[in-house]
Amino acid sequence: MRLFVFGLGYTAQALARRLRGAGWQVTGTGRGGAVDFDDADAVHRALATATHILSSVPPADELDPVLQRHGDALAKSGAWLGYLSSTGVYGDAAGAWVDETAPIGRGRRVARSEADAAWLARGARVFRLPGIYGPGRSALERVAAGTAHRTGLADQVFSRVHVDDIVTGVIAGFDAPPGAYNLADDRPASHDDVVGFAARLLGLPLPPLAPLERLSPMARGFYAENRRIATTKGKRLLGWRPRYPDYRAGLRSVSAISSPAITSAPPTIDSVDQR
Repeated sequence: MRLFVFGLGYTAQALARRLRGAGWQVTGTGRGGAVDFDDADAVHRALATATHILSSVPPADELDPVLQRHGDALAKSGAWLGYLSSTGVYGDAAGAWVDETAPIGRGRRVARSEADAAWLARGARVFRLPGIYGPGRSALERVAAGTAHRTGLADQVFSRVHVDDIVTGVIAGFDAPPGAYNLADDRPASHDDVVGFAARLLGLPLPPLAPLERLSPMARGFYAENRRIATTKGKRLLGWRPRYPDYRAGLRSVSAISSPAITSAPPTIDSVDQR
């Protein structure tokens, strides 16, 4: 089995490690890959022999660079197609639960929504992901580095997903019908709950409050949205269950793996676009 990945970043490298351990051949573009994205001949040769193709590349300049540059080769490949999308495509739901039947394109992620729809039209399995965290990239590192903050927005909640649970979800999707699948934990929570728990795990004081007006426009846009991500479809069709069903279990796991290095780790972001 041969997987080609557009964008071998944080999440896709975790998937690659798991699959290589099971005997797969994995290559791709990005910082963890050996193929130059702009070398069309090399990319197309790799696509021609791939059994599975996954893209974790977000839109750039309002366009999906993978579809724009290599769409014809994807159409000819006949391989399984997957795309790592974002639950940001749902926009604000006023705190309600959102599943895959909800309309997309209503929020600030217009280009992402268009890419999501384009991959679905090509018969891909589109995995819609909330905030991604895991070893080396979690609230623990931000709290330890002194870059974390609280918002004071107790009613603003969002979902998260541990990187290992994305890996198992994508692998389960190898045998699933095309379509959109939400992958998220079972306990949406506020930002302050998460950083507060991280601080307690580390035995550190609570991070300071940061008024919204002091945050970047991107951050203010994020905190203006409020939703809970439902995963019933993935559990039913993929047979998938998160190993880390809430942020507490996930952060405890990260702490157990990373604790000796956390205090010296650089600030990290658990953004879905930082794959």
